[in-house]
Amino acid sequence: MGFLRLDTTDNVATALENLSAGQTVEGVTLVDDIARGHKLALSAVPQGAALRKYAQIIGYAAAPIVAGSHVHTHNVEFRATEAAYEFGTDLRPVPQVADTKRDSFMGYRRDNGQIGTRNYIAVLTSVNCSASAARRIAAHFTPERLADYPNVDGVVAYVHGTGCGMAGDGEGFEALQRVMWGFARHPNHGGVLMVGLGCEMNQIDWLLEAWGLKHGPLFQTMNIQNVAGFARTVEAGIEKVTAMLPLANQARREPCPVSAITLALQCGGSDAWSGVTANPALGYACDLLVAQGGTGVLAETPEIYGAEHLLTRRAADRDTGERLIGLINWWDAYTARSGGSMDNNPSPGNKAGGLTTILEKSLGAAAKGGTTPLVDVLKYGEPVRKAGFNFMDSPGYDPASVTGQMASGCNMVVFTTGRGSAYGSKPAPTIKVATNTRLAERMPDDMDVNAGTILDGAATVEEKGREIYEMVLRVASGQASKSEAQLLGDDEFVPWQIGAVM
Repeated sequence: MGFLRLDTTDNVATALENLSAGQTVEGVTLVDDIARGHKLALSAVPQGAALRKYAQIIGYAAAPIVAGSHVHTHNVEFRATEAAYEFGTDLRPVPQVADTKRDSFMGYRRDNGQIGTRNYIAVLTSVNCSASAARRIAAHFTPERLADYPNVDGVVAYVHGTGCGMAGDGEGFEALQRVMWGFARHPNHGGVLMVGLGCEMNQIDWLLEAWGLKHGPLFQTMNIQNVAGFARTVEAGIEKVTAMLPLANQARREPCPVSAITLALQCGGSDAWSGVTANPALGYACDLLVAQGGTGVLAETPEIYGAEHLLTRRAADRDTGERLIGLINWWDAYTARSGGSMDNNPSPGNKAGGLTTILEKSLGAAAKGGTTPLVDVLKYGEPVRKAGFNFMDSPGYDPASVTGQMASGCNMVVFTTGRGSAYGSKPAPTIKVATNTRLAERMPDDMDVNAGTILDGAATVEEKGREIYEMVLRVASGQASKSEAQLLGDDEFVPWQIGAVM
């Protein structure tokens, strides 16, 4: 078979291999060369008519398109969505799992009732001005110096480029405060040292007061100006972390319910196969997790644009669905103020991989959320309140999005990719899933799971989803993911910076 048609109502299909003009494939004579992963017209499409894939509109013909033509950016027009939203019309019950069939993993139980999958000590900065001090403190703790503390996974500096030159209230400040609190209280941290400059807008003391954080042996703060300079701050920070190490090392893995896993659902470097293989498989894994009482968190608001109507149908109540629509409207206005378009989202790599519009990309991306009810919609970095399938507002930029998901409480990440990604994260480990076998074979040191076997006919979506779910449990129990084996994650802390820099 030369191409894949996903629904009988679709008027485009995706080439499974490179096809040449003049070929007749399944009754369609090609008038253009069609690269693997790119789309071809199955019938003539008049100018202005809708193009359909996944039984959904992905764009409109910018000019008359003849059957057998290449359908891509040169002849497809994007239009803003005009969906008639429905709420709760596609609610499917979450499967019930008997107590005797409840799964478990080996996690870290914290004194506050949270459960972690890793045991790091965090050196967390309030402002970019303290970034070098934090890095210097963390760098002191080499593998040799940590050898006596085998239950501590490492000392990590979380540094960023903001924290000052911003308004002291409003969306940007509140988002940064949520991220700071989320990382300060993350279940994968056995100890936290917060380091500031002292005069910044993002004051550590304000954070402690607003969120009720208390000093203790495993939670310390310091400011460079108060400590009396950079060098002394580094020395004092090393002393504080050194004192934390034996306490953090007392943590031990023990059996914990899978309901304690909160999974960030991510994709990046998407291609034409993302919505066919890896994303639906991750969606199935999410359904398995939710059935166990766990939580999946979908994000990247610009990458559900055009598919949000499918999620509102799964909203547990009207308020939840309307909050999702509110995010879409905010992003429409946000991009318009910046002179952009929601259709700017597909990257050059996405387009080279066969994706044409944000509508097409979003329809594939939304599949990561599985089929269970949408129980809540969160602000960026807002703590998860309800178990089940959640949506968190964020940009489509992967490091900023995952930073927000981890701040919301995600202690595991699964990241699907079709073009390839070298992403990794701390404190929540990332598992990467390849959408196609060629990628899995080209980047074997980076890909944990090959979902391309679905396209190859060697596995079903359900079988691959089960494989992803079981890998989540193994990695949550301490097995290193491939990004962890390459020591990735030290530079991927990127809080979303909203608003003016002043």
